[in-house]
Amino acid sequence: MSKIGYARVSSTGQSLEIQLSKLNSAGCDRIYKEKRSGKTANRPEYKACMNYLREGDTLVISRLDRLARSVVHLAQLAARFQTEGIDLIVLDQSIDTSTSTGRLMFNMLASIAEFENDLRQERQTEGIANAKEKGVRFGSPPKLTDLDKQAMYSKRLDGVPVSLVAKEFNVGVASVYRAVKWVKESNLAESLEKKYETTLKSL
Repeated sequence: MSKIGYARVSSTGQSLEIQLSKLNSAGCDRIYKEKRSGKTANRPEYKACMNYLREGDTLVISRLDRLARSVVHLAQLAARFQTEGIDLIVLDQSIDTSTSTGRLMFNMLASIAEFENDLRQERQTEGIANAKEKGVRFGSPPKLTDLDKQAMYSKRLDGVPVSLVAKEFNVGVASVYRAVKWVKESNLAESLEKKYETTLKSL
């Protein structure tokens, strides 16, 4: 049964000194430390720390935000620690899951975090549904073929507004401009313009 410390700061310009001092004062037998953003999953020292923890061990951190990268992550850690018999001490927030009060507080925080995440997902789902009803498109735009680009160029020659061309091909306005530019740079513009002039003369 060991006390394992984990310290983290977000950037190389910040110091770990304060956290390390607190972890040493707490009597940690081993300390993992790194300078990585909490938002990324690529935290080698964090992974090593999690792999090292065994039943009966105690993980010591200064604050919860040094450990979990999201509300969902916090809830997952709470479930893992409870299942594997790992205690958690959060120094600055006075949480110690080796006590009944500490376990209650940590589980409440994890439950609140999960609840907030569920609410966020529900709001996102409702927002997407409302946006779709208003005609907002999601996902990657359809890939335009060379023929599509030539057709767009021809429509622009006919004076069709960019917005209407974009709507017809189900793309953004910027895609129309890129298609026109591509036609011009691919030496197809001259032949298309000749066809356009021939068509006008035949009318």
